Parts: sequence; C-alpha cells; structure tokens
Amino acid sequence: MAGQGLSTDEVQGIREALAAGRKPRVVFTAAAGQMAGQVGQVVELTDPAVSEEFVVVRFGRDELPFSPTDVAVAPRGAGRKVAAEPKPEVEEPAAPAEPEFVLDTPRVPAPRQEEPKVEQQVEAKPARRPVKAAKPKGPAGLTVTLAYAEGEWTVAAQQGAKALAKPYVVKPAEALRMVALVDVPGVQEAVEQIMAAERAEAEQQAEKLRAELAEIEARLAELREAR
Repeated sequence: MAGQGLSTDEVQGIREALAAGRKPRVVFTAAAGQMAGQVGQVVELTDPAVSEEFVVVRFGRDELPFSPTDVAVAPRGAGRKVAAEPKPEVEEPAAPAEPEFVLDTPRVPAPRQEEPKVEQQVEAKPARRPVKAAKPKGPAGLTVTLAYAEGEWTVAAQQGAKALAKPYVVKPAEALRMVALVDVPGVQEAVEQIMAAERAEAEQQAEKLRAELAEIEARLAELREAR
C-alpha cells in the first residue's frame, strides 16, 4: 500500500543517493491519482523554491515532475517480481455496468376507483474522484528589477536561480519610462519625489558653478585691465 509521501529526511536521503549516482525507487501514493501503487525511479531533484513539484520520476519512458506528497520510498523488492516473472496479459471480464440511478417504487394502496400512484425515490450515484493528470515541467520564473541607490538607476534580470543580467546603470529618462508601465500610485509618487530631489541638488550645483564662473571671469577682467 502506498505511503503518505516523502518526509524532509527522505528527500535529503534521495538527494544524497542521486549525488552518489543511484536512482532511488519510489511508489506513487493516492495523491498521484490513477498512478497510485505504481513504482518509478527518481532521476532528479529540481529547485523546490521554483516549483513544489520538484521530484522528477522516470515512469516507463516518461520523466515527469511530482510533489513529495505524490510519492513515497518504495519498500524493498517493490517492482522486481513483475520484472522477473512477467504475467501474460489476460483480458478480464468486464464488470457489469452500475446503474446511474436506482428507482425504489414501494407499493401504495390506491383509493377505490382511482388509478394507482407510484412514488419514485431517486438515489444519486456518488461522484468519482477526478484523476490527477501529470503536470508538464514549465520554465523557471523571470524577474526584472529596477532599483535606485546613491543617485543611480539600475536594471537587473534573473530567471530562477540564474542571473541573466547583472545590475547595470540606466539613464533617468529610461527609468521613468519603465516606471510609467507600472500603474501604481505609490510607485509613481516615490519616483517623483526621487526626481524632485535630484533636480534640486542639480540646481544647487549649477548655481554654485555659475557663481564660481562669475568670480573667475571678474578676476580675468581685472588682469586684462592691468596690462
């Protein structure tokens, strides 16, 4: 009977076995749906931070990702007897189809000179549990970060645990165009405050430079008159 899934220690044991070149056997639990009770081999453990289905199991010719609750450590000898002594395929007789509805029609005494009445009680058949289909392994998530620090705007990109682009400096105008795509009032206000502070600082520096330039030009004029 299938277990209740992999514990944290069992996941760590599988990770160590894969590092040693082994492929541990696992059995599918009831959480795997119609595959419950079947035996497969773990061939890879991906990043659990990217997807909860990080246990890649080889089942026949397929390699599909599952969550730790879908599989359990296979008991010793699981799956070996079937491989050593294959049983011939015998077509089992089809089970009689179950009726979708059961009609219970108790006899009710009819009044005189009236047609008999029949009360029908309908018993609904319970819904079957849906079979869980194997989910294909999708690409890792992509994150693009626009940041401001120490008077510079930078952009970085990362997919899963892999850095696609290290932080590089962009012009304020380009940063504003990127922020304009984010229609969030709080973000827009924060960027406007940063740009206002930068403009004020730039105006102060320009005013200081203009004052220094005026002093230099006055000094130059005095030196020309002294000739």
